[in-house]
Amino acid sequence: MSTRLIVDGVLGRDMTREIWSASYDKVLPVSLQDFDLSAVLPAVFYMFRFGQRRGQGKFLKIFGSEAEVLRERKQTATIERVASELAKKVQFEGFEGDAEQAILGDLLLCFCLENVKRAMGRKEQIQRVAPAHYMSSWVDLPDKVTNLRYVPEMIVAMLADQESEFVRQNQEGDKTWFAVGRGFEDNVLLREFNRGIIRRGELGSRTSDHFDENEQVGLDQLLMIRLAQQLGEAPDKIRGGEKWQISNQRPIAEKVAREFSDDIRRFVRSYADIIPRHAFVELMESCISVGMATIITSVLEIVFEWAETGTVRKKCEQNPTYLFVDCSNGVDRFLRGLSEQSFNDFMRKTERFPIVLMALRLLDWGARYDPDIKKIGIKTRPYATEWLNMLGDLLHERREEARAIHYDFARKSEQLAEKLEEDHPEIAQMLRNTKSQPNPVWRLSEALTYLQGRSNTIAQVIKLIDSSLMVNRPNGLSLKRSVIRASSIEGNRTRTEVRSIVFTDSVLDYLVHLHLIPSGNKGGTRHLSFKDFVHILHNRYGFCVDTAPPGLSISNELLQANRMILERRLRDLGLLVGVNDAETMKRLRPRFEFTAEEDHEFDKTSCNNSK
Repeated sequence: MSTRLIVDGVLGRDMTREIWSASYDKVLPVSLQDFDLSAVLPAVFYMFRFGQRRGQGKFLKIFGSEAEVLRERKQTATIERVASELAKKVQFEGFEGDAEQAILGDLLLCFCLENVKRAMGRKEQIQRVAPAHYMSSWVDLPDKVTNLRYVPEMIVAMLADQESEFVRQNQEGDKTWFAVGRGFEDNVLLREFNRGIIRRGELGSRTSDHFDENEQVGLDQLLMIRLAQQLGEAPDKIRGGEKWQISNQRPIAEKVAREFSDDIRRFVRSYADIIPRHAFVELMESCISVGMATIITSVLEIVFEWAETGTVRKKCEQNPTYLFVDCSNGVDRFLRGLSEQSFNDFMRKTERFPIVLMALRLLDWGARYDPDIKKIGIKTRPYATEWLNMLGDLLHERREEARAIHYDFARKSEQLAEKLEEDHPEIAQMLRNTKSQPNPVWRLSEALTYLQGRSNTIAQVIKLIDSSLMVNRPNGLSLKRSVIRASSIEGNRTRTEVRSIVFTDSVLDYLVHLHLIPSGNKGGTRHLSFKDFVHILHNRYGFCVDTAPPGLSISNELLQANRMILERRLRDLGLLVGVNDAETMKRLRPRFEFTAEEDHEFDKTSCNNSK
């Protein structure tokens, strides 16, 4: 009998279905799996435009074959086939020849579409669409929005900043930067990506968005518009078993979620019309990568503290994990080694994350069906802080209802141990070992996580982190390499993967330009010294440049060398000026002059009102 069936028999099928997962949306409302960050923005565009999750569109119908098997239809949807179909249209007159279609295909691959595994060539299967323009939201790639692991839904919820259970269509007069289901002019993100688009027809119609042929747009944007025009309409909302509504659940790291929203809003408003679109899309991906990485590390810090105290850290005290950055991007082997060591320390801490999430899911199940707790009516959306604090009280037996819940878990632990003692004696011993772990919640959580297997727990967490950091991408935050190391005990040589945090040129471009934006409706740029910039990187994002992260010893010589490398790279990129060696005279400058944004009272945030 499989372990899942054994657990089903003890806990019950309904309870097992709830807890046999790697995720817990009240803490982090995404699936702990890999996703492609470069495919997130088109899905975000669609959700903002129509206020619902994207379903099936017409990409495969128009550009795939007529094969009955879905897999075969997907395989025939190639750059070559798309270019061939587009060349038949009057807008592509002159592209009928093989050479012309090859050029058109290369342009599509460069600006609009991406093959499976980012493969080159015009005969590979297409898997993703790039956010060159708002009309990319008409292209249903990937074919299932769930393949993006609910990351677009979380981003939309954070930016929309509503208080309801689900993200709703905004009404006229609502004060928000990111209106949902309204016109383009009411949404900062859509407004900057919809150049040339006018609406003819009802607001909610999937065919009402049209391109004004008199409008001048870049080649990359025009290609995306023409591609979308061949589809005829935007995709339908999601159907079947999946819900079309956008969950308003947000990560428990409330402070970082707010900062992420502010960063996107300020960066898009200031630079979308100035930076060339292709470069701007890369910077936007760096923006989301930095935001996602900070959210994930902040969530981890909050969750680990909750496991010890049973309380969610106050908003103004929430900080990300501090990680050492290799500013040489792997060129200096000493700095690379220190960054890899810092990240390895972080990954070792992460090993316990699935166990804590399992404990949260178990307590959540017990609390939701407790009649006394149910009467309280604790809200879990948009933030589940109060709910997690209540679960912490149950974990540490600070509530009267905890006795019955702990007794039930102790009883289930014994039942499960009895079923497992023959095939899994080590797990049965774990469930019965009240001396090393007297709390039945932790015993049951550890046992169930162990039964799920590493590939279904910590391996999925690592995939989520890698995807968020855009590992080994030219605009990502991390490098990964494979090394062979000898065991200190047995002397065996094993191959392992190590990661380091780095600042690619795109990430530096984004961070510098973001923090040079002055507050309010002020002209010019904010005066920002190099020293203050390094301070911001540390305090806001947890990026350690000239300071050692807690628990890691680094010589002052290497710290100063790392700082000097960052300073030199900023100078080479044209982002730093200084007339002498005085620290106060070294200041950052933008490569793109931005437009000032208006300051609105409702957009201001204050930690003074936070818990």
